[in-house]
Amino acid sequence: MFVKQKEQTFNPTANTARGRLRATARPDSFHSTRPGPLRAAALLLIALLLQSAQSASSSAQSGRKGASPKNLAQPGGASGFSGKRAFEHVKRLVEFGPHPAGSKAIENVRRYIIEELEGRNAPTILKPRSAGLRAAAGIKVNEDEWVADTPRGKVRMVNIVADLPGESDDTVIIASHYDTKPFKDFNFVGANDGGSSTGALLEIANVLKHSDEPRRFTYRFVFFDGEEAFCREWDECGKPDAPDNTYGSRHYVGLLRARNLLKNVRALILLDMVGYDKLELGRDDMSTPWLVDIIWKTAREIGYAKQFVERAEGVGGDDHAPFLQAGVPSADIIQLSSYPHWHTPEDTLDKISPFSLKAVGDAVTPLPVPEVGGSNAQSDRHTRSR
Repeated sequence: MFVKQKEQTFNPTANTARGRLRATARPDSFHSTRPGPLRAAALLLIALLLQSAQSASSSAQSGRKGASPKNLAQPGGASGFSGKRAFEHVKRLVEFGPHPAGSKAIENVRRYIIEELEGRNAPTILKPRSAGLRAAAGIKVNEDEWVADTPRGKVRMVNIVADLPGESDDTVIIASHYDTKPFKDFNFVGANDGGSSTGALLEIANVLKHSDEPRRFTYRFVFFDGEEAFCREWDECGKPDAPDNTYGSRHYVGLLRARNLLKNVRALILLDMVGYDKLELGRDDMSTPWLVDIIWKTAREIGYAKQFVERAEGVGGDDHAPFLQAGVPSADIIQLSSYPHWHTPEDTLDKISPFSLKAVGDAVTPLPVPEVGGSNAQSDRHTRSR
């Protein structure tokens, strides 16, 4: 999987010091003109900026600059996102133990996620249930199942896709992976790596489905299976056309392409490793710049400048890479280089903070905005590969 333009190469099998993929350069097709003034919260702004020369207005909410970390961490701040509720999700996911792709444990995790999306409490041990399309509180949940070819043979994987329909089929995707890295020599519960982003995404879905704000776009919450490599290192066993990682996101982009639905996807926001109690998120140097600008400016304006810092984060490969290759504007919110417990037995619940989860949730959960004028973001959309 290579993309090349003007002698610049995006190589999804390149090495990094910490085992993740890294792009040596961003192809020009990943760049876009940055939009104008950015106000209020990110997702609604993204939706509005992606409208073609339209403006929107609604009642404004008061800002939260100067609020103390203690107050920001309380349930239901300005965005309605509860760090406490997100933390409880992370706790529950950790209690399931290691749950790599294809394991028995991930079946229970999957049932829990679906039960929460549907608004019901999950039992301790969840019994298998037939997949299918179902709806709760306006959310339509679907299990997207396939069999992946991996270094360990064929493995059944399942993406969880939950749609919150809007006035348009145009879609903003918010995503996380929910599998944990398989290790033979220790139990890896992935409290931050997989758990924190999954807990945050469940709470974002909860906030949005109970919001009275009109939805011009469809919001889609995707929980990817199989992000982690089966081999010890990210690129140890992969091939350029079949990497040992990002199974779920690659499958899903392929599915959208086959159904001619990529044209409906306006943006992807990926969450990964967002709960560390010493949260410090740098800008992923492969993500779409204008989309990252929206999120970072929003976060810093509402009081999270210490969490959303102005430095580069060289992540490279993650579940946003297949979307970038397909021409979808994408942003990866992740703390990798400064998280010392990545892929160690110490990635445990005591490293996770409700405040950190709320910081991320507030930055990507939409709020009312007074007014946003027309934008050239629509004309600057990337060329889609189909």
